[in-house]
Amino acid sequence: MTVVGATGVADFEVFRDAWGIPHLRADDASSLAYAQGYVTAVDRAWQLEVERHRLLGDSAKPLGPDARAWDVFARQARLADTARRCLDALDEATRAWVTAYVDGVNHGLRERGADAPEFARAGVAPGRWEPWTPLGVWLSTHVLFAGFPAKLWRDEVARRLGADAVGRFATDGPATAGSNGWLVDGARAAGGGALIAGDPHRFIEDPGVYQQIRLACPEFDVVGLAVPGIPGIGHFGHAGPVAWAITNAMADYQDLYRERLRRTPDGGVEAYGPDGWRAAHAHTEDGVEVVETERGVVVIGGPDHEGGEGISLRQPARVYEDLGFAALPDLLRARTVADVDRAFDRWAEPVNVVLAADTEGGLLHRVAGTVPVRDPENMLRVVPAWEERYAWQGRHEPLPRAGVEGVAVMANERSLAAPLGVEFAPPHRARRIRALLDERESWQAEEMSRVHTDTELASCKPLLDLVARLDDLSPAAAGLRESLLNWDRRMVAGSVRAAAYARVRSRVALRLARHERFAGLTDLTPAYPEVFRPWLALVPRVAFALEHLLADDWLPYEDRIAAVRAAVEEAAGDPDTTWGELHRLAPWQALPDPATVWPALDGDHDCVLSTSSVPGLTDLSVRGPAARYVWDLARRDDSRWVVPLGASGVPASGHHRDQLPLWLRGELVPVTTDFTRLIKEPRPVTEALPATSVAYEETIEGFGTFRVERLDPAGADIDVLHSWVSEERARFWGMTGLTRDEVREIYTHLDSLDTHHAWLVRLDGTPVALFQTYEPEADRVSECYEVRDGDLGVHLLVGPAGKEGAVHGFTEALTRVFVSFGFDILGRKRLVAEPDARNDKAIAVLRRAGFEFSGEIVLPEIDLPDVKLAEKRAQLGFYSR
Repeated sequence: MTVVGATGVADFEVFRDAWGIPHLRADDASSLAYAQGYVTAVDRAWQLEVERHRLLGDSAKPLGPDARAWDVFARQARLADTARRCLDALDEATRAWVTAYVDGVNHGLRERGADAPEFARAGVAPGRWEPWTPLGVWLSTHVLFAGFPAKLWRDEVARRLGADAVGRFATDGPATAGSNGWLVDGARAAGGGALIAGDPHRFIEDPGVYQQIRLACPEFDVVGLAVPGIPGIGHFGHAGPVAWAITNAMADYQDLYRERLRRTPDGGVEAYGPDGWRAAHAHTEDGVEVVETERGVVVIGGPDHEGGEGISLRQPARVYEDLGFAALPDLLRARTVADVDRAFDRWAEPVNVVLAADTEGGLLHRVAGTVPVRDPENMLRVVPAWEERYAWQGRHEPLPRAGVEGVAVMANERSLAAPLGVEFAPPHRARRIRALLDERESWQAEEMSRVHTDTELASCKPLLDLVARLDDLSPAAAGLRESLLNWDRRMVAGSVRAAAYARVRSRVALRLARHERFAGLTDLTPAYPEVFRPWLALVPRVAFALEHLLADDWLPYEDRIAAVRAAVEEAAGDPDTTWGELHRLAPWQALPDPATVWPALDGDHDCVLSTSSVPGLTDLSVRGPAARYVWDLARRDDSRWVVPLGASGVPASGHHRDQLPLWLRGELVPVTTDFTRLIKEPRPVTEALPATSVAYEETIEGFGTFRVERLDPAGADIDVLHSWVSEERARFWGMTGLTRDEVREIYTHLDSLDTHHAWLVRLDGTPVALFQTYEPEADRVSECYEVRDGDLGVHLLVGPAGKEGAVHGFTEALTRVFVSFGFDILGRKRLVAEPDARNDKAIAVLRRAGFEFSGEIVLPEIDLPDVKLAEKRAQLGFYSR
């Protein structure tokens, strides 16, 4: 396919494997970026629309008033403005590459965006992407990723319970994302090349947050998991000779400052800093006042808040005008671990731990991203803006790295990135992964699902230790106690004991949250904007810290054992259920479908199979493995991957949720890299092109290359067209005797319509046919038959060159082209033809092409603004694939 966008010409091909995963091939990196944008818009138009609105802070338009809280934050945080600045700061080559991707997105949205039914439900149309939009999507996706609102929680705990109480809650918050990742070097891999495997733990969304894709051009050939709306493959990729993967480093790189703000007589805003009162930026967007001090953007409070208090957010992307996009094309071109290492030197946000390996035996284990150097207090709490000691003092360089000896594991635990963070994931996942890997001397890619799906729950030990100490229980509670103590500690969907444990755990969390020690933390959320409240809710904080709270003497033993005793007694009266009946998938949907029944899940928060619930609030799982992958460096085709739902975000697609059964079972889809085993998609219509640009081309052996172009009635095409319709053989076209200007007026009017289009067909550059398409429901033919969804009306006029110079079978080849054009490019289900009943030759050609005629009809006479159509007797024919 050849298209012309703002960045120039883009030549690319789209292939699909059996799972609908796009494999893109182009002649250069820019064309490939365009192709990636195009196919992402085709597959994920609604998802892209939602993300665009979120970064702009107007997502309430398509999603409703519940999204307003996010919109206020997005505007206050100046996400769109930061994205624009980061784009402007990019080097010219990367900026052009990103722009090519955006051109492709806009092409796909124009052509196929409306295929997504959510647009009609939300009452919106696909919007236009700007060159900075991908950077804004990346920023809005990750601005809360590092969990800076946890500083609000720690601030409140220290103020109400004392500084020593902060560490009692040291565990992941309910909105913190994590991942598993591991590397097995070539000496322990059956194929002799290293294996890299893992699964990113994100909110499960419909459509998914990761996009399986392949990007191939002469410079590189990479398969991996892309983020829809972002060019390239940043997180998880296999380039053939080298592969890489990441997890969240749990680093702290965003700060909150307590600001003193005041109004000036002219309505402006000033902020008090180390140098006294200084002017702050202030303006209003959509009713939201946006204030930015020398520290950062004010996201809580403001000059009109009580006491003029506010809290500002300082983040590297805005300070350094860098989101790390320059690393993305470098990663695609990487051939060795050293190349990957250099690419991640340019990485900025979020801060990640990286594993990489190459076919020469090179291994990499490092932290990548931008972490500011500042006072340790900045990492713990909200710090006063007016004290100089809390200012940033540059960046941490170099970032930590480590060697790899046989196996390397990353699971958000306190290890490589420990100097850069405060709160890390419990060590259970990392320890369990390493123990599982140590059980075998040699591993193959297909065996890694055993690690992916492990359900052992080590964090249950403190609660079960207390259960073991219970005595004087009722008979039912005593029976439950014995059942729990004989449980294998695996969170399997079919397990009744796992469900019983979960019910006890939730009741313990709720009871401890009501403990008098926590009285000052029970009602924090009303004081803060809604977007930060998940980090400030007491029950989830207690639930995720339960392991520490039950094993620590900070809460009296009598109170802990009493809470466990009461929980067991209550749970003993519950009817038996399985864990899967309680623990079901609950993906986020921009427009929820309450009729969907989601499946039961294995796993739990601290299992390797981390399908997180929030004990005490819900056993449903909103977070889990957003993808799984195994990269095999010995042979890329032995690699595996899977996503929770499917490759397509269009509900009507057969690939919308076809991977869900595999994902539930822990199975993975083979990575296919042989283009001959893939299905090539027809070239799409290029509505973004000038009217004379190629919309479709097909080479047919024995004839040459047919090209379908939009007719240009105002240009040179009018002379060819007038000469054709003036001939006696075209009398059934109804234009003989018309002047050149009259023909031009008719086709200029046709070109202005959204429902009727004219196409010129060329064979090796020579005009050979006129092809017209129309929407039957907008034509008089609709009065003669019942129009179906997916119908396309067609007319075909073969020109003199096609008649005189054609070899045998020319008209059949020509009709093959326009049939393919209608079905494969325009995406229709049935073609409708109504040739004049006297035109025996045209009817015969259409019959040979496969049209079936249902009989004669009479098209009524009608008067249009620019032309009068006489009554016409016609044969009505249909062609269904």
